[in-house]
Amino acid sequence: MDSQSLFTWLQPLFDWLPWLADYRWQLAMVAVLLVTALVALIFNRVLRALIRSLERTDPVWDDLLLDALSRPAVVLIWVLGLTFALQIGAPYIRELSLGVPGAVRKFALILLLAWTLLRFVARFERVVLLQRESIDRTTASAISKLLRLVIFVLTGLTLLQSLGYSISGILAFGGVGGIAVGFAAKDLLANFFGGLMIYLDRPFKVGDWIRSPDKNIEGVVEHIGWRLTIIRTFDHRPLYVPNSTFASIAVENPSRMTHRRIFEYVGVRYDDAAALPRIVAEIRRMLVTHDEIDERKALFVNLNRFGPSSLDIMIYTSTHTTDWGRYLEVREDVLMRIMAIIDAAGAEIAFPTTTVHLQPGALPLVGSEGMAESTVATPAQPVPVA
Repeated sequence: MDSQSLFTWLQPLFDWLPWLADYRWQLAMVAVLLVTALVALIFNRVLRALIRSLERTDPVWDDLLLDALSRPAVVLIWVLGLTFALQIGAPYIRELSLGVPGAVRKFALILLLAWTLLRFVARFERVVLLQRESIDRTTASAISKLLRLVIFVLTGLTLLQSLGYSISGILAFGGVGGIAVGFAAKDLLANFFGGLMIYLDRPFKVGDWIRSPDKNIEGVVEHIGWRLTIIRTFDHRPLYVPNSTFASIAVENPSRMTHRRIFEYVGVRYDDAAALPRIVAEIRRMLVTHDEIDERKALFVNLNRFGPSSLDIMIYTSTHTTDWGRYLEVREDVLMRIMAIIDAAGAEIAFPTTTVHLQPGALPLVGSEGMAESTVATPAQPVPVA
């Protein structure tokens, strides 16, 4: 419908109220805006009802598409109504050119299409991460960010083309200027490519506990961006690490461990050497039959060394659990059982002791009153000192 058709449709009103004929184009604009508001309201209600009905079905593509289209479509109706109203008033408004409504409509259509695509990508990412646990969150986030970047670039180029600028010239200038920008922003580019390598190699993902033996970095990954990665340390402080750092350091990912290790030395007194074979056999049997110990992994219980004041038994095994809290409980249970085994064998856990031999008359013994006593230790009477 053009402006003349609208004037023809409003002619009965002008015949009934002749004084309104002087305001025909203003009334036509108001009529267009009222019709636009009514159409937008009805369309919004119908679309919402359709989205609610489709949410009960299994496929999510139609739900996501309609949800992404809901607001841009309502805005599109208003854009069409406003530009049509401007088109009606353009011949009567000196400051308004006849080509402005068409240019505004074209410009708005490009922006609304880009807005729709961005909404669709955001909703698809959220639904995929919530409904499919098999999809890696870091990978999904990387794909989403890449798609947004592509949409922004294509939208910018399309807008420039619609404004009359040559895209080929802009691309040629970008190729030449990219060299200078690369030198000026080398750190920014290093972080960008560092983030890209994290997304491709996936040494860690959001939610992983990581640490670096090369730098003082340890905590849980909260966010992986194109420039930096946010790590929440165990004292609950955020640590912002540029992505280029991960290209030059070693990163350990304890979150991907399959087992946790128990590695302990237990010292038995030299006086209990006769009970040592029984103690070693009982500890080994206890670990093999323990429900929380994986006997398929390396398991060693052996007399490993002669300590200064103890016979040291090495205990090396792995737990099924990787949860730190549960691991501490299993470790405590294993150590308590080892203590019970040593006690049942009539032995004791050794503690550091030193024996000092005093020569006759070398050192006087001091009594409780601070006076020197005449009694001294003889060579046949060693004095143990704890």
